[in-house]
Amino acid sequence: MQAGFIGLGNLGKAMAGRLIQEGVELIVWNRTPSKAEGLGARVAKTPADVATAAEVIFLNLFDSEAVASILTKGAGLLGGECAGRVIIDTTTNHFRGVEQFHRLLKESGASYLEAPVIGSVVPASQGNLTVLVSGEKSTFNSVHPYLKLIGKNIVFLGAPGLATRMKLINNFVLASFMASLAEAIAIAEDIGVSREAVLDILSVGAGNSVVLAGKRDKLLREDFSPQFSCAAMYKDLKYLADLSRTMRRPLATAESVTELFAKMMERGEGNLDFSAVYKMVREG
Repeated sequence: MQAGFIGLGNLGKAMAGRLIQEGVELIVWNRTPSKAEGLGARVAKTPADVATAAEVIFLNLFDSEAVASILTKGAGLLGGECAGRVIIDTTTNHFRGVEQFHRLLKESGASYLEAPVIGSVVPASQGNLTVLVSGEKSTFNSVHPYLKLIGKNIVFLGAPGLATRMKLINNFVLASFMASLAEAIAIAEDIGVSREAVLDILSVGAGNSVVLAGKRDKLLREDFSPQFSCAAMYKDLKYLADLSRTMRRPLATAESVTELFAKMMERGEGNLDFSAVYKMVREG
């Protein structure tokens, strides 16, 4: 199996490493070439070179602006041999952006699957992500063997834009749960319960969740090195706010959660893991 991979941030590099581990021969590109060091993959000079070399190409980028740039600017993907290629975009995009990407790739003779993933670095390295997919069913079927290498749960949602909208809803729940945990831990510490005891109690009580299980050590040790950054979470919450306005559906709780992550950005801490919202809440 061969594939291309563009975007080697924390999550992207974990996904690329998983594909290589499972026997996929990768050609990769990243804006900072040094991010490819240690992967054991062939490094392309431009995104267009990736399109020319690989029939299946994964994208994992920060936002829709980055995806649009990789597709169209300079020696972007569309500058290579795109006809017949399948682009699997695991970026968490703006819902309007993916609609544009579906059209753009179709006009270029390629196929586009929006395939945002649920999970962070550790499950990505283990092939345990959940992958939400929208696009043509025949295209989905053709690349399903690749998706199985990174995803334990693969959910085909069909209509363009649907997978992206669902991913934004998932991340709203993720952010809300993390914010609630952060505040609960801070309050419990204020009344004199140790952080370790709080985490133990919540893990067998109302806080029991994959969120707490995944972030327990980070919270206990205050190790906020990024797996999923505050900046990425804030971006997704803003995308959700745009979706709610389009639907004319007011968001009762999302606004307060978004404000918390906006404050993390104001503090210059957008590069920290999103669990670092606990540190801000504790500090008042």
